[in-house]
Amino acid sequence: MNSTERYQHESTADRSILRVFHPVAATKQNVTVVLPVLNEEAGIGPVIDEVESHGYNNILVVDGYSTDQTVKVAESKGVRVVLQHGRGKTGAVKTAIENVATPYMLIMDGDFTYDAAAIERFLDHAERYEQIIGARSRENIPRLHRIGNRAITRLFNTMFDTSTSDVCSGMYLLRTDSARELELHTGGFAAEVEIIAQMSMRGDVTEVPINYRARMGRPKLSTWRHGSQIMYTILNLARIYNPVFLFSFLASLAIVPGIAILAWVFAMWLTYGIFEGGWALLGSVLILGAGQAFIVGTLSLVIKRGEIRIIKLLKQRPLP
Repeated sequence: MNSTERYQHESTADRSILRVFHPVAATKQNVTVVLPVLNEEAGIGPVIDEVESHGYNNILVVDGYSTDQTVKVAESKGVRVVLQHGRGKTGAVKTAIENVATPYMLIMDGDFTYDAAAIERFLDHAERYEQIIGARSRENIPRLHRIGNRAITRLFNTMFDTSTSDVCSGMYLLRTDSARELELHTGGFAAEVEIIAQMSMRGDVTEVPINYRARMGRPKLSTWRHGSQIMYTILNLARIYNPVFLFSFLASLAIVPGIAILAWVFAMWLTYGIFEGGWALLGSVLILGAGQAFIVGTLSLVIKRGEIRIIKLLKQRPLP
């Protein structure tokens, strides 16, 4: 019995032990390449051909009810095609998780933007991390999208105390048993940030550089609409998974009006000799409150880091 078959026949408890202490070797036979698609008639064929040319034969196409020839092209290549349930990219990922039978799954878009040659880089580190993100090269990302992605990534790193460089990347590898523990609720293009948010709470996320190419077919991403949706999702996820830091961070922003008020009071005193005591008191209260919120937020991050370290230690310790 090979390693994939052993994985399939393990009980849930046994797979949990396997994931923590004895991860299955990451090979081309042990990874399923998942291609979530919606009207990708132009790109899906070349993507499948390229993936297979690099020796990956476990390919799953998850179709979001395309109205073009996407499904027909994929089926003509001899790969498995399933119709997704649920909304948007999140529904496609959930459908894929239910249908993957290998220990690892690598998700990549079906528009030819991602280079299948980079999959090997993910497999090199798969046994040590539960998620590996492909950090995209920038030359083929539109300038406005580049600015938005930088802002989204910075907000995410602030809210979750991470150092990820590309939270919007559509190419990433997951351990299948870890993916089955995810609770995904977002829609649209926010699936990636929700997955990274949950995985980062375990401290087992890393990234590798990948090549990003010009897409084939019609673009679907709306810079402002989808960008604002992802921003909202990040704040909502922070409310769920790191609420103390989120509200402390928001409260600490009171330092800005506090400083502005005190600066105005000082200017009035220097210019006209008038001291606005009430405004000075308000500015001082805002600054003091912001300082306390900053301290609470910092302590919450320290506690969160300690929690992540404890989880890592528990994973390394064998069960009795």
